[in-house]
Amino acid sequence: MNTLRMGVIGLGKMGLHMIKQAMDIQMDRPVEIAAVCDTNEEGLKAFAEAYPSIKTYLDYQHLLDEQQMDLVYIAVPPKYHYPVVMEVLKRNIHVFCEKPLANSLEEASRMVEAAEQAAERAGVVHAVHFSMPHEPAVLKLQEMVKQHAVGHIRRIDLILQFPQWPRSWQQNEWITSREQGGFILEVGIHWIHMIQHVFGPLEVVEAQVTYPADQPNVCEQEVQAVLELPGGTRIYMQGISHFAGEERVSMVVYGTEGTIALENWEELMSGPIGQPLSPVEVLESSSELPVLKHVINRIEGKPGKIYTFQDGYEAQMILEKLRENN
Repeated sequence: MNTLRMGVIGLGKMGLHMIKQAMDIQMDRPVEIAAVCDTNEEGLKAFAEAYPSIKTYLDYQHLLDEQQMDLVYIAVPPKYHYPVVMEVLKRNIHVFCEKPLANSLEEASRMVEAAEQAAERAGVVHAVHFSMPHEPAVLKLQEMVKQHAVGHIRRIDLILQFPQWPRSWQQNEWITSREQGGFILEVGIHWIHMIQHVFGPLEVVEAQVTYPADQPNVCEQEVQAVLELPGGTRIYMQGISHFAGEERVSMVVYGTEGTIALENWEELMSGPIGQPLSPVEVLESSSELPVLKHVINRIEGKPGKIYTFQDGYEAQMILEKLRENN
């Protein structure tokens, strides 16, 4: 069987992580990282020395002009998703894009339209890298919700707390910018998508985002928002950065018969009303990761659970409503 030729545009943390996944992944069709692109000359040179068989480019247009790609993974900052994705789609290449889909709702809408046209025209697979619904703890949470393990859902709290932002491993220029950074965009989007997937579509009832008054280009430091599910169940989102304490990224689901908590991404706990929470057994073997495997399966015409650009657009709608008019 022919090798699936994959290109990677953006060699930050996620780009390098995806390259390792592609190299380690076990598929019926072999996967080859054929070419990569990044605008950081020093980083690109170091990559070329480590992987001399992989072609390197400073310009993604040159990569797409010179290399025949089956799939392109896009891991550039959000501001650049739109031009890169649109160029890849124009060439009828399967595309796997980091979240959030775009840097505005208008861009996201155009990307969905272009992706759907490419899918109809040439069978192009388009996916956004939403990984939370594939995690074992979230799969178990979804099962518990479907089984009404804690009764009817009364309320959900979403807590996003970061003693420092960016975190120690996120040191780059854009992640602190008001234009395309901040914890709502970088972290909140994961939870927005997961909640939409597990509980249903969301609406923003109200939102207040607080930015540093003396730094007009710096991202938010606080958010308080109320969102609503069909049927009226409310989600209370509270986020803060720059404080003394521990990081907490968690969701607490309050039901008529008990509570479920997903603490710090993967620690699932539950308990009946009036009792303490206790750990819920989560089978690591139930993991559906990596998402890349699902994308390749879909390219091969096999079953695979992916989240398309339409899913990315629906999450982007909530993201932009949280950030607008603040």
